[in-house]
This record gives sequence, C-alpha cells and structure tokens, in this order.
Amino acid sequence: MANVTELTLTLKRLAMEDEFPDLSKHNNYMAKVLTKEMYASLRERVTSSGVTIDQVIQTGVDNPGHPFIMTVGCVAGDEETYEVFKELLDPVIEDRHGGYKPSDKHKTDLNAENLKGGDDLDPAYVLSSRVRTGRSVRGFALPPHCSRGERRAIESLSIEVLDSLSDDLKGKYYALKNMTQEEQQQLIDDHFLFDKPVSPLLLSAGMGRDWPDARGIWHNDNKTFLVWVNEEDHLRVISMQKGGKIKEVFSRFCTGLTKIEALFKQRGHDFMWNQHLGYILTCPSNLGTGLRAGVHVKLPNMSKHPEFEEVLKRLKLQKRGTGGVDTAAVGGVFDISNADRLGFSEVELVQTVVDGIKLLIKMEKCLENGQTIDDLMPSQKYTPPPRPSVGGN
Repeated sequence: MANVTELTLTLKRLAMEDEFPDLSKHNNYMAKVLTKEMYASLRERVTSSGVTIDQVIQTGVDNPGHPFIMTVGCVAGDEETYEVFKELLDPVIEDRHGGYKPSDKHKTDLNAENLKGGDDLDPAYVLSSRVRTGRSVRGFALPPHCSRGERRAIESLSIEVLDSLSDDLKGKYYALKNMTQEEQQQLIDDHFLFDKPVSPLLLSAGMGRDWPDARGIWHNDNKTFLVWVNEEDHLRVISMQKGGKIKEVFSRFCTGLTKIEALFKQRGHDFMWNQHLGYILTCPSNLGTGLRAGVHVKLPNMSKHPEFEEVLKRLKLQKRGTGGVDTAAVGGVFDISNADRLGFSEVELVQTVVDGIKLLIKMEKCLENGQTIDDLMPSQKYTPPPRPSVGGN
C-alpha cells in the first residue's frame, strides 16, 4: 500500500470558506462531525486511487436526511479512505456503532457450530430465513470510485471463482446486461436480485454509473446460496431458504463464504480486512461483519403493541417491510434482523436474532390468547459489552 500520508491533492480550488458545504439543515452522522477546520485539513488529501473528501461526503451533502432518521452521510471510495480521512470517519463510526472506538478490535467467528439453537424457529410464524454480508476485493477501488475496467475485472474474477464451487453450491452466473426485463423483474420479485439503484443516496454516491455493465447475480441450483456482483459492494453473499431453520441457513453461509474467500486467495486476491474495522465495505454502517441475519416473521398482534419498538430496541433488532428498506409490512409480516454489525462476531449477531425472534413469537402467542406480555419484556441489552482494545486495555 502506498504511503498515503504523503499524497496530496493538487486540484485548483477556491478558499476553504467558499468550498465548505452548507450542512445547516442536515441530519446525518457526517454532518454532525464535519467542521470547517476538519474540512480545511482533509480537502488537500487524496488516496492513492484518487478519492477526495468531497467524494466521501457527497451523498451526505446531496441528501440532508430526515429529521427523525439518521443516515450515515458518507461512503468509502477505496480501502485507504478509512485511514486517509480517519479524522472524519473514526467519530462517524464511533457514533454509528454504539461507541466503537479507534482502539477497539473487531472479532470474527464463522463457525456455525457455535450457534445455540436456530433450528427450531416456529414455521407457523417464520416464513423464511436469510443471512447476508458483503465483501470487498483488495486491490480494487470500491463501487463509488472504481473505474469501468475495475468493475469488469471484479466481475470476471468473481465468475471464475464462483464457477469453481461444487456439490450443493454449484450454480450459474447471470449478467444483468444479458437479461430481459421480464427475467430481471421475476428475480427481483423472488427477492433474489437487486434492483437498479434509484435511491438518491445510492446515486449521489456513484453506485449507478455505467448500469448495468459488469453487474449480475450468481446462484446455486437450489437457489439457496446467492452472490450479487458489483451492487453496493463488490460482492454480496446471501444464504436463504423458506421456513425457520436459520442455523441451516447460517451453516451454508459460513461454508460458502469460507470457500469463496479461499478461492479468491488462490488467485492472489484477499478480501479487505483489518483488526480494527473487520471486513471493509463501502458504507461505514456495514463495517465489521457486514452481516444482516433476518427472518420474515408474522407478528400481526405484537406489531400493534405500543411497546413493539421498545422491545426491538432492547433486543438489538431492527424491522423493515419484506420488500426491503423503506417498505411497509404487509399483513403483519416483518423482516426482522440484527441492528449491530461492528464489534460483535457473526455468531453473536445470528444468536441475537435467534433469541430475539423466539421471544417475539412467544409474545405474539400470548397476545393471540388475550394474555399480557408484561412479564416477558426484555431487559435493556443495548449497552455494548466491553471490547478489547489495542494493548489489552
């Protein structure tokens, strides 16, 4: 890696006061942290692939956010971004991830045998289970900044790797540019394929450049293990199936992900990772594990309870509609998943989902029978446990 501290930006610009963005009406983590003094220092820097501070913050500048919804407001353009612009990104990460400090170390655990339970979630309530994460290939810029050629190289390398999988992971790659509109829509409706980016957050970050060039989906023959190529991250790896056997889903996830990483290494490409941030991904919100373990679960009664939001918060869970973020629940069915990403291992996060869903189903059954759930209210769990830091302090 280049000595990034010696790289500076030589573009001609006006005075800092003229260049500093107006963030007075913004509600995102970037806007909370960025000051004129910080901007004055960071605007002269550039990573070895050419990422500037204005590229990092552009999505947060263009999208002020909602008064009650905090967005992150910044993205990484390459692996070096998190180091070159750490004065901004370290406090954003600490704020977004519950006090995760620059001295903290992340932990990884992809051994599904360490998960307790998860093979007995009531299928009368849990309709499907899914575990997903992202991975970035070292040596390439990330999607907001990568070149057209880099994106194509990632696609070619990914196809070569994925074609090497065998047995129940054996599958096929489908390039978006070769699909008909009907084929694309069917895969989207089946929750297999990502849609063309239309969100201002994604478009401002540069995710939609050259669409659909070098984007696609690979899935195994059983359609239980999927890999998205060049969406928000280089790779999105997904294990999924109908019903509540999330341990089976997680086991396939761990096995497939470990094999894919080994195949990339055989070809001279590691995944971006370091001891502090774990796996490096485009959005700071997905650092660490990048993992979202979730189930589609029927909670028609519990979702109407006045304490529903508080219960989710205490269980460290988040909800969305089954159509994805920003969608509403239909028929009392929600997509419930872990809220944390960084500072906890993959096993710990899936365990959070398993334990939380069991309790939510128990509460739902009580409400079905006209019983109170007061005695089932979870204690406040949202304070992160102490984490080891550099030097063991």
